Amino acid sequence: MTSTSQTLTNITVQAPGLLERVMISTLTTLPTCVFLFINSIMLFTLRSKPVFRETCRYILLYNLLFADTVQLAQSQIHFLLAVLRIRISYPVCAFLVGFTQLTAVISPLTLVVMPLERYVAVCYPLRHGTIITIRNTGAAIIVIWAISFLNIIIRTLLFLALFEELGDLEVKDFCGDIAILLGSKSDHFDKAFTCIVFVAAGVAVIFSYIGVIVAARSASTDKALAIKARNTLLLNLFQLFLSLSSTIYNPLLVPLLMIVTRIVLVRIQNAFYLFFIILPRCLTSLIYGLRDQTIRPVLIYHLCCQLKCPVVEDKG
Repeated sequence: MTSTSQTLTNITVQAPGLLERVMISTLTTLPTCVFLFINSIMLFTLRSKPVFRETCRYILLYNLLFADTVQLAQSQIHFLLAVLRIRISYPVCAFLVGFTQLTAVISPLTLVVMPLERYVAVCYPLRHGTIITIRNTGAAIIVIWAISFLNIIIRTLLFLALFEELGDLEVKDFCGDIAILLGSKSDHFDKAFTCIVFVAAGVAVIFSYIGVIVAARSASTDKALAIKARNTLLLNLFQLFLSLSSTIYNPLLVPLLMIVTRIVLVRIQNAFYLFFIILPRCLTSLIYGLRDQTIRPVLIYHLCCQLKCPVVEDKG
């Protein structure tokens, strides 16, 4: 793991010239800013009306979208630091990576809870109002963030255990996950925690999907609600796959080391960054914003006011 990671970082260091680095930075920063704007409008939309603030599935969606938005901004910062070859100290790098990892875990953990909410809505409709309450949803979100903070605390302790062995406080190549995975314990913990989180999310989605399919065959079940919940669970599974895709970013590059030249590999690496890092963080607002009949008109209204009719917004 260490040797492979070091090889990948060396590839990034041997990047093309200044002009191409500026072009790469521009081509990644522009779409990132556009989606950060859309995500911000979506977050504002989810807090603009009582129906969004008082409905549990929208509260969970807000938590998911908030994590994706912060993750998108943090990922772009790390990418620009690497492309522009800006070196920082290990403590600063550890702080940035820790903050990124905090929000990175929020998305799959939230995807553990969201399918279960749909499962209760379809399979136990009479008890949904008593089980899925704002208080219980808030408690679930607190647990999600607590697990994420615990993950960061353990990572920080593992980092500090080997920090004294560093001869130089400055990160040699660029700041990223692999820069602070200083020992085998950190590497093993990272892999184990990632596997546990995604397996738990996958089991929750599949269990809920099977439960909804079985409930849909019952005569007492609302067929329309069951079909809608089934489609939502498929969407959750797709989101989980997108979140998982960011963890295979480096492993996909390893086989290409022996096939293509370094300049070509750098360009492939940039393309992978767009598809596996940026794209998954941008789709949540588009998928839910355009699909949900309650969110869509409000979201379009706010986007219109921001882009075409700011005077109308000022009057409101």
